[in-house]
Amino acid sequence: MSDELASGLRELAQDAETPPSVSGAEIRLRAVRRRRRRFRWTAVTVAGACAAASLALVVALNPTGGDREDHPSPAASPTAPPSSPSPAAPDATVDLSRRMLTVAGRELPISSGSVRYPTAGGRMMVVSKDSVKALPMFAGKYLEKVAWVIGLRAADGTTNFVGTLMADEKAPGNYDITTGWIGLRRADALWLYKQLEPGAVIEIRGAATPTPTPTPTPTVDLSPSATEGTVLPGGTGGAVTSPGRTADTPVPPVSATPSVAAVPAD
Repeated sequence: MSDELASGLRELAQDAETPPSVSGAEIRLRAVRRRRRRFRWTAVTVAGACAAASLALVVALNPTGGDREDHPSPAASPTAPPSSPSPAAPDATVDLSRRMLTVAGRELPISSGSVRYPTAGGRMMVVSKDSVKALPMFAGKYLEKVAWVIGLRAADGTTNFVGTLMADEKAPGNYDITTGWIGLRRADALWLYKQLEPGAVIEIRGAATPTPTPTPTPTVDLSPSATEGTVLPGGTGGAVTSPGRTADTPVPPVSATPSVAAVPAD
């Protein structure tokens, strides 16, 4: 391109150039205002999005509506304490007041501890089995070999036994004579020995009932000194009579004059 053509083009451009309507400072000021408007719009948009998210979270946590006082959050609601499981039913029960041991639907008469040595109550577990074992008898002063003995132990370490009461087989079901262990008749003790295995639970309930003391029967003294002046069997009216006589038997008179023995004269 020649210098003349370039010069002509520049002149043409200068002639067609339109001067700006505002100054450079005004243009810069408008640019700053546009940036501020964009920043405010962005801030409003972000705030609205946050508010919308918060509202959605509240609705999700409390779908039924209402204020917090009427509908507390699940975390603030009191929870019921977990219920403890009830203990399993025992394999056998002992009723001290009835003097009866019940197992597998069968009732076995027992004799428990005397008043001086009461049998402890509670749940006990079978821990041992012995065909023969020495147990204290007669206020604990003597040891007796007892057959078919089942050893028991409580949670606190207390021990007891169930075995054959050979000293007095009339006692089970009637009166208590042991030193605290539970006595059975021989046949019942053998059956129970085969029935219960280690780990079985026996629950001892109630308290032993004191054996009533029999009322003594009055005796009749038939000696002459005791019956003189009284009415013996067969007498009537309650009148005073002599021994061996009734009120209807006449009593011969007795002379009050002393008898005088005859003395031969000299």
